[in-house]
Amino acid sequence: MKLPFFAVVLNIPKQNQTTAMPNEQKDLLKDGTKPAFIPTNYGALTNLVIVFFFWGFIAASNSILIPFCKTHFNLNQFESQLIGSAFYGAYFIGSLILFILSNVLGKDILNKIGYKKGIIYGLAISVVGALLIIPSANANSFTAILASLFVVALGFSLQQTAAQPFAITLGDPSTGSHRLNLGGSINSLGTTLGPIIVSFFLFGKVGAKDVVVTVTNINTLYMIVAGVFAAVAIFFAISKLPDGKNDEKFEKANKAASSLAIMTAGIVGVIILGQLTDIQKTPLLLLVMLIVIGVLFYSNSKAVKSGEGWGAMKYEQLIYGMIGIFVYVGVEVTIDNNFGALLKTPGYLTEAGLDESMISKYVSLYWGSLMIGRWTGAISVFNLSPQMKKIMMFIVPFVAFAIVLFVNSLNGSDVSDLYYYGICVAVAIAGFYFGQEKPVKTLITVSVMAAASMVIGVLASGIVSVYALMAGGLFCSVMWPCIFSLAVGGLGKYTSQGSAFLIMMILGGAVIPPLQGAIGDIGSVGYHKSYLLAAVCFLFLAWLALKLKSVLHKQGLDFDESIGGGH
Repeated sequence: MKLPFFAVVLNIPKQNQTTAMPNEQKDLLKDGTKPAFIPTNYGALTNLVIVFFFWGFIAASNSILIPFCKTHFNLNQFESQLIGSAFYGAYFIGSLILFILSNVLGKDILNKIGYKKGIIYGLAISVVGALLIIPSANANSFTAILASLFVVALGFSLQQTAAQPFAITLGDPSTGSHRLNLGGSINSLGTTLGPIIVSFFLFGKVGAKDVVVTVTNINTLYMIVAGVFAAVAIFFAISKLPDGKNDEKFEKANKAASSLAIMTAGIVGVIILGQLTDIQKTPLLLLVMLIVIGVLFYSNSKAVKSGEGWGAMKYEQLIYGMIGIFVYVGVEVTIDNNFGALLKTPGYLTEAGLDESMISKYVSLYWGSLMIGRWTGAISVFNLSPQMKKIMMFIVPFVAFAIVLFVNSLNGSDVSDLYYYGICVAVAIAGFYFGQEKPVKTLITVSVMAAASMVIGVLASGIVSVYALMAGGLFCSVMWPCIFSLAVGGLGKYTSQGSAFLIMMILGGAVIPPLQGAIGDIGSVGYHKSYLLAAVCFLFLAWLALKLKSVLHKQGLDFDESIGGGH
């Protein structure tokens, strides 16, 4: 029987099934008996998935906030993308601060306070950020709004760092991937509903034209957001949930900490350079990418010679994985965050360009595409017969697509022009089948298909171009587990630390979208052709898959072969 690729990579057995493991890792107690299966704490899990929902809700809502701020504050496309930079940059800064403090103190701070309290503290920080947006909007200050969003995402960083391992502790380790997959599915539902709900509060009604958004609209929206965050935090505090601590010994990685600090200093230096000079934004953003990639490769080259003090960074697959996550998150976010400006461009979809209030259904379709793919990927965690699995892989994505159309129609959007997007869904299903749940083969397949989709989107116009660009969400949907699992493969005791480093690379969402925005601001290029950057990113990810396969093969690891052989 074949296992899902993430189960093979992480050595996770299916329920009622054993997997060959090294002698020292066999699931036996000292007396020779097997440990009892730990049932899932569904009450705690239900509370936890609410947090997953709001990560997606707020992240996707930025897609509506960006075109609004661009018009309201008279920004160019690069400046409007600073919303994404503030949001995703906070993930990197938050994770880095937590890692460096833990490294200095010699103990895992999050494990010390427990995952439950980590989530509560993270929610409290996000409440503060949401409330700060209100005076920022009243002061009509775009800079203050950016700072407030940074605080919101800083809270998200702590929540995400705590929630993912917390989900694994809420039951038997062998079913941990099931709970994470459920969280990812709920997260995708949040990304689908977020743009629609935010449009409703900002414009009064989805699809309403020529609506003047006032400070009152923004205040109402973020008062509600802050209230919901606070309610969830209180609910967590009073709920009888486990603390979520573990007994893993924290291992210092001083050289890795220094390397990440140097990377951060380099990025900050580029930001200061951009503020104090008239150098164009495009070369500065390319310089940031070079700093990230250069520091990572240099760190690995030093770590290979002497691994002491480098921790997980001495593994080449982790370095490539960190770069992969950086590019993947960046391209996933940039497709959507720059799409509002493209839709408003006269002659692209409509002669006059879409009004801001009409954009939400297309944004929802993009994030809904991610939901379609992730729901399809969730099928593999259930013990279905091969025949039923094939049937469900066809039915589930179209059910998810129908839900996307339904929630948009409920809010007054005319979805008749989205019906033929079902063709893109069918093409994606074919790609998923071809990938055979093998991480390398799947990543190559969807990356090449996504690159082709971006090229078609640039060459075409009207609804065909919209379909092609939005289909990027379908192909992005399964990239995270492919890259993540390949990156932590073979890390052993450094898997947890490597996972934290990978989450830091969400930083890509703060760099690549403004880079595309800066390219789009160039008159000879424009917003439409700027999507060629996304095509380049996807082709890079296809190459990265081959590189990861080669690196792991040298270590005697071949996850595609393991899955193909049913090991």
